[in-house]
Amino acid sequence: MPKYMLTYIGGNQPSTAEEGKAHFAKYMSWLRELGDSALSPANPLKQSVLVNPDGSVTEESATNMSGFTLITADSLEAAVNVAKRCPVLEIGGQLEVSEIIDMPPPK
Repeated sequence: MPKYMLTYIGGNQPSTAEEGKAHFAKYMSWLRELGDSALSPANPLKQSVLVNPDGSVTEESATNMSGFTLITADSLEAAVNVAKRCPVLEIGGQLEVSEIIDMPPPK
């Protein structure tokens, strides 16, 4: 079955601790609904640096990526339907859905 990466981009921080807890509960419920199709359900990102072609390192992110979830789905359309139910959309975030290409191991 094809694998997909749901990349979390942006989103507004809850304004109160109570809002944060309520949103987190919705997010965890959505992850539980994914069941066995969630290969790696919650991968938040903390700090990002950008490694440039000249080898220098910039202490910033090139994107607003805040994490990802890996899932299996029958098709890109099915993966998009999973993404449409994610609570991150309720806080102004976006999800980029990408099919993962299986590569042979290096020899």
